[in-house]
Amino acid sequence: MSGREVKRTPFFKILIANRGEIALRIMRTARRLGFGVVAVYSDADRDALHVREADQAVRIGEALPARSYLNIEAIIAAARASGAGAIHPGYGFLAENADFAQACRDAGLVFIGPSPEAIRWMGNKAGAKDIMQKADMPCVPGYQGDDQSDGAMLSAAKAIGFPVMIKAVAGGGGRGMRLVTDAAAFPDALRSARSEARGAFGDPTVILERAIVDPRHIEIQVFGDRHGNAIHLGERDCSVQRRHQKLIEEAPSPAVTPELRARMGAVAVQAVKAIGYEGAGTLEFLLDRDGKFYFMEMNTRLQVEHPVSEAITGLDLVELQLRIASGEPLDVRQEDVMFSGHVIEVRLCSEDAAHDFMPQSGTMALWQMPESIRVEHALQSGSDIPPFYDSMIAKIISHGATRDEARGKLICALEQVAAFGVTTNQGFLIDCLRHPVFATGEATTAFIGQNREVLLAPRQHRGSDLALAALLLYVTNPHAPPWQRGRSLAATFSLGLRIDLGHGVQEIEIFRARDGGYVATCNGDRFSLEIDELGQNSIRFRRDGLMEQARFLRDGDRLYILHRGVTLAVRDLTLAPPESAAAAGGDGKVRAAMNGRVVAVLVKAGDTVAAGQPVMTLEAMKMEHVHTAGVAGTVSAIDVAEGEQVTTGKIVVEIEAAA
Repeated sequence: MSGREVKRTPFFKILIANRGEIALRIMRTARRLGFGVVAVYSDADRDALHVREADQAVRIGEALPARSYLNIEAIIAAARASGAGAIHPGYGFLAENADFAQACRDAGLVFIGPSPEAIRWMGNKAGAKDIMQKADMPCVPGYQGDDQSDGAMLSAAKAIGFPVMIKAVAGGGGRGMRLVTDAAAFPDALRSARSEARGAFGDPTVILERAIVDPRHIEIQVFGDRHGNAIHLGERDCSVQRRHQKLIEEAPSPAVTPELRARMGAVAVQAVKAIGYEGAGTLEFLLDRDGKFYFMEMNTRLQVEHPVSEAITGLDLVELQLRIASGEPLDVRQEDVMFSGHVIEVRLCSEDAAHDFMPQSGTMALWQMPESIRVEHALQSGSDIPPFYDSMIAKIISHGATRDEARGKLICALEQVAAFGVTTNQGFLIDCLRHPVFATGEATTAFIGQNREVLLAPRQHRGSDLALAALLLYVTNPHAPPWQRGRSLAATFSLGLRIDLGHGVQEIEIFRARDGGYVATCNGDRFSLEIDELGQNSIRFRRDGLMEQARFLRDGDRLYILHRGVTLAVRDLTLAPPESAAAAGGDGKVRAAMNGRVVAVLVKAGDTVAAGQPVMTLEAMKMEHVHTAGVAGTVSAIDVAEGEQVTTGKIVVEIEAAA
């Protein structure tokens, strides 16, 4: 770029057009560099931590993303009202929205990211593939034509050959993505992908790609500046996924050699320079069993997993973004980039892995994160997790000298996570990290699917788990005598309990012996326990001479326990009436499985339906979830309308069972 002056674009206050841990992460670096920070918030996030931590915060609308965090006009107005000179889009959908980048430019605001032109070229999956194919980069065979009619798409899918991937052209994060194995399933999958893409990105356009069997998902982190410099920061292996969304990311990849890293990195840098790319970006590839790699797409933004690259290189990627956006040249050359040790990151999500990773919302009654490891989050005890946004609630990042060391430290850290009140994938992540396939570095994108039975096997709680639950229910019972160390002269207080740890009701009896210990009896087994120390949310106890510790929270008839790295959610059913089969839909009523928005009613009153037939689609945390009929019969009533927000358990469709 010698020969012409490069424009500098200084700024002093940054508005962060995102929420939660994303906003807090950007604030941390911005403040270290001396910038003021402005937050934005929806009605659902009025009291969120990122709002309280900012210098200023501006309301931008209602809870739904389209009316708040995706509302370009409201965000530009918020920047003007707060006096911010730059906008950081975070690493959400606006970060890849060319219209948003253009709106910032038109408003005289610095967009901390690539130019609108670069986003249009590379942020669109179809356009990016065209550019890369012209540059002789290997791409996955597919279809990215303008004809989006159902017939044209089905014909293209048949020409490509099943299985095929349907992908939303405008975004990422697994939204609007479907794997289709045969022509019969294609129309429904296409409809669902388009609907999800429209809701997430405002664009229902999709492309098709041949599904490569059991690949690795490898991505290369790149940076470019307006002075013509570009570098890569190596690869991240993001193969462990569910619903095409990443759960575990690591660097370096166990499958990438130094030679392959150099080749993939050189290709990525060449692409960045070819389009004059400015800012952070990620080129994503599929790596097959033979070591061949295929370009998939480019994410024109910083990514959720950027701490992996930060830890292995020692660089602050947000700082690089801010300096590049102000017009400074990259002060890191490719030969300066060094890689140290091994890094693994997991995404802690509010979801129920045992029930098809169904998103969970509600109040996080107790939230305690390990202090010995890097954790990115924006929660505290009592925080609400709304149903409108992504289910990821924390990222936990481990750095070790070796892969085994990083993996071991991460498992230990996850075992210390206390997340009570909303179901998370904590136990599932631990099981993934411990699985022999992952431990040996052999996991591909098929890892979860191929090992589903083992990873998602119901936990069989032992009698000792029941005894610990009974002990904690006993000592936290408001009518029990207060606990004190040593022998007791008080009359014994026997308590009969009916409890459920998720696998059916168990009867158990517990009482305090005069020697100060406790005796619990369940299914003929007898357990003797002693309490050494009892705190508000912690207990140190002995069972058969073995001293152990646990954390717990009593919340009405709910008891949460963190013991040996496993979170137990206990229901005290002692005073509850017996449950009926209604919750399973056996009464002909289909109930919402989570808080969410109705995006499609698939039947109408009078229709005849079969058991298991889809009847309604609910959107929660940006993903669509199909609800099915519990019985065969005739639809007698539709109790919701498309666009309606519903709560967990609400009856949405009623079916009169066939005789």
